[in-house]
Amino acid sequence: MRKVWLVIEDETLRKRVLFVLGALMVFRLLAAIPTPGINVSALEAFLSNNQFFGLLNIFSGGGFSNLSIVMLGVGPYITASIIMQLMTILSPKLKALYQEEGDAGRQRFMQYSRYLCVPMAFFQAFAFLLLLEQNGIVPKLDMLGTVTNVFVVAAGSLLLMWLGELITEYGVGNGVSLLIFAGIVSGIPAALAQAIFSFDISQLPAYIAFAAAAVAITAGVVFITEAERPVPVTYARRVRGTKVLGGISTYLPLRVNQAGVIPIIFALSLILFPQMIATFLTRSPLPWLANGATATVTFLNNQWVYGILYFLLVFLFTYFYTAITFEPHQIAKNLQKNGAFIPGVRPGLMTADYLGNIITRITLVGALFLGAIAVLPIALQGATGLTAVTIGGTALLIVVSVVLDLVKKIDAQTSIREY
Repeated sequence: MRKVWLVIEDETLRKRVLFVLGALMVFRLLAAIPTPGINVSALEAFLSNNQFFGLLNIFSGGGFSNLSIVMLGVGPYITASIIMQLMTILSPKLKALYQEEGDAGRQRFMQYSRYLCVPMAFFQAFAFLLLLEQNGIVPKLDMLGTVTNVFVVAAGSLLLMWLGELITEYGVGNGVSLLIFAGIVSGIPAALAQAIFSFDISQLPAYIAFAAAAVAITAGVVFITEAERPVPVTYARRVRGTKVLGGISTYLPLRVNQAGVIPIIFALSLILFPQMIATFLTRSPLPWLANGATATVTFLNNQWVYGILYFLLVFLFTYFYTAITFEPHQIAKNLQKNGAFIPGVRPGLMTADYLGNIITRITLVGALFLGAIAVLPIALQGATGLTAVTIGGTALLIVVSVVLDLVKKIDAQTSIREY
């Protein structure tokens, strides 16, 4: 209660929280503005039969279900961020910019991601509109109408990117993550209403199983997100005149899940992008290309194939993003500069190897856990035959992680006021 009162009492923090709420209201308003001339029945059938666009609807905040002006959501920005992260492996300059040049370097790196987001937004807008036009959901337009719609949809996605950046700068928490969070939770009322109206007493054990899985996943995400491996660190004792400095012992916290929710978003984007391309090519006039694209869509829509690919991508991206964000050599260098060392380990290269081995072992636990709970709703759906609710494993991971991160940032602000 005291922290809640401090949030209300602190004028700066109150303004930040109100700014976030106002930005999310603008986001929901934009997601409710539909594109005119939509075939609603064809759109509903298309979304129900296509796993890719069903998940895209979640991350666009429900904007894709009515083809709103922000139907792409933050998808182009996420795609651009993935490409930039992959480029750090190929380009030593980008890697140095992201890891070694501090906040200024990361700001430039994020600016490059924003630049890349612009062509990605126009490309995805054109591809989606053309695909929807081929399926009879959007009426056929002339060149001017097509160009206008592409600009409107791409501008809507860029507007969300800008809104997310404003939330990060003037609000509390990560703006893009909060927009994804708002898009996910926006479907809860409709999902609950549908579950109530379609309640079947004969399926009660399955409902109980879904509820138990949701509680277990939530508890597991909280546990893994908060879990850390403390590495003892001792500062060398130094004598300056009559004063004795250092000689204290502390610890270096290594998180079990260093990557947070990013591997989930990366894995979803990467696994769904080929589906988008293949779905687009199914209408190709070339028979061999259309048949190949149809076979690819059918293959990727298989629950087993989707689950295995999803698990592997989450596992690999957890290690990949951890390797990018956690640099043991830089940490070892900083410890040595500050006169700190790990007891029993020589400073320098041996410290870096020691930290690298620890982070590799604990990341294995985090990666396996993230992959397992990500595919758990798919396993439950295959076992029970029921369709998972809106907040499935993936969505629940994002929701819980974003809420935990937001609570920590608010606690940090209130702690400053307490001191």
